[in-house]
Amino acid sequence: MSCIDLLKVSEPLRSALVLVFPDGQGGNVVMIEHDMQGVLSTMSLAAGAGGSAVQGRHARQSSKNTLLKVVILGDGGVGKSCLMNRFVSNHFDEHSFHTIGVEFLNKDIEINGEMYTLQIWDTAGQERFKSLRTPFYRGSDICLLTYAVDDRASFRNLALWRNEFLYYADVKEGPSFPFLVVGNKVDMSPDQHEVSVDEARAWCQENGAPPHVETSAKDATNVEEAFSLAVQSWAKLEAKLDRPYVGDTVNLRRQQPEQRSSCCLSVGGTAE
Repeated sequence: MSCIDLLKVSEPLRSALVLVFPDGQGGNVVMIEHDMQGVLSTMSLAAGAGGSAVQGRHARQSSKNTLLKVVILGDGGVGKSCLMNRFVSNHFDEHSFHTIGVEFLNKDIEINGEMYTLQIWDTAGQERFKSLRTPFYRGSDICLLTYAVDDRASFRNLALWRNEFLYYADVKEGPSFPFLVVGNKVDMSPDQHEVSVDEARAWCQENGAPPHVETSAKDATNVEEAFSLAVQSWAKLEAKLDRPYVGDTVNLRRQQPEQRSSCCLSVGGTAE
């Protein structure tokens, strides 16, 4: 591999470029981060299937927020980017472009009196971007398996996405990992729906019983509820495992000097 793969990663008020360099041992990802003052900083991430998501491990629970890495998977065109943007900035772009590689946004959320920072990674659904997206599965705490209710093929492919994630993320929890199944585009007229809630529930029961929710990024139906439900599923698993929360989430923020610091549950949605 003689060239550098270039991915665009965005965040509110910040942007960054991810350069993927092959190293003969699975690859390294070097993050070059550009902030609003035009300052560049770098950090090195492990991208190989045999390595951790970050060089070394660090606690992800501060005195205020618990940091969770959330990955959104699904076929191209099901609305993954729109879901992320609606949740983070309450914005919907009817003419958004397909994601190339990966993209991420952060949002703070309060659930049951606990504060969380969700680091949400949107991935390209096209097969040709598989080698770019899979290194970012490692260190994930939550995975949203997304399909479009008007696209049966995207629903049929959920199993492929689930298996791809479990393989490349190499999660210890396996089938009990906190997945959330999301049926997007519920705003479409009923005669355009190709996947029923009952079908989705049945799939969930056969695949580890993750929660299921129908959403619309266009009109915001159940978008907040979906991410809240995902975090609650993670919290339930952590309580069940009774373990301290330490993990591998990628921290893309540059360290600032101290003086500058100033069972299968289904939620259905209907279109208005």
